Amino acid sequence: MARAAGVSPATVSRVFNGGRVTPERAQSVQQAAAELGFAPNRLARSLRKQRSSVIALIIPDIENPFFTSLARGVEDAAQRTSLSVVLCNSDEDTDKERRYLEVALGEQMAGVIVAAASQDDTDLGPLIARGVPVVAVDRRPHEAEVDAVRADDQHGGEVATRHLLRAGYRRIACITGPEGASTSEERLAGYRAALHAARSEGIVADDAYVRHADFRVEGGRAAMREMLALPEPPDAVFVTNNLMTIGALDALAEVGRTPPGVGVLSFGDVPWASLVRPSLTAVELPSYELGRAAADLLLQRMEGSAAPLQTVVLRTRLQIRESTAGPVATD
Repeated sequence: MARAAGVSPATVSRVFNGGRVTPERAQSVQQAAAELGFAPNRLARSLRKQRSSVIALIIPDIENPFFTSLARGVEDAAQRTSLSVVLCNSDEDTDKERRYLEVALGEQMAGVIVAAASQDDTDLGPLIARGVPVVAVDRRPHEAEVDAVRADDQHGGEVATRHLLRAGYRRIACITGPEGASTSEERLAGYRAALHAARSEGIVADDAYVRHADFRVEGGRAAMREMLALPEPPDAVFVTNNLMTIGALDALAEVGRTPPGVGVLSFGDVPWASLVRPSLTAVELPSYELGRAAADLLLQRMEGSAAPLQTVVLRTRLQIRESTAGPVATD
């Protein structure tokens, strides 16, 4: 094998055991393995290393394109070191999440990457106590002593709301996710900070224009319907995830109100955002990069890194399109 790949036996071992090698050497070894029909004995390897060659990725909603892209980033990074990824869908349910965490512990998985279902109720303590490497991605439980990779959610929420204010909207609503989810709270905090900073312009932050929903299409639809029934409905809405934005747009269409007459801004882009008319303004999230960075951090811990815990924060980017062009002028 080593001779066919043109590398040393130690390099072959590192490729198949999760060690660090250059992408070129890894490709040479994997190509030689394919040509020779070689398949590593995972059971024997796990016994030698006293750990599995499988990691768990626990996410809240695989139907959300954001998490699909994040999972791809994790898988691509893991594949470079021949690790396998088991994908677990928690459905924002802490009991289901806890069962998956117990499975990861019972199966002696090499590590866990988790987008926590709850800031307060997700418990990573048993994994940490057993020395299992854990990285929190996108969402981080309170007081969890683990590495983390996340987007700058509060900054993104603030930039989004400031954009709506500059476009001329004044009754800006916010549909955010479940109470207790870090992404929900931080994006809402950014929205409130932007409104607070605009007090001198006569802008008032009114909690009548705030709704917590479930990060799903129906949650966004129900929240938007409620606010459209207010005596003075909002003239714009900042929706803190892409699926709820679909529901909000549907609710607006039901009553014949469409962007940009009512401004709509989504936190999290969707593949069709530039194709709908009017095209959808969105905060673009580095979803793939979040997954890749989380996997890289996990691999470092699996290799024995004793560096201090770190939190990697990736910036968002506002993509301005037609849905926030400004309110329709009235006489």
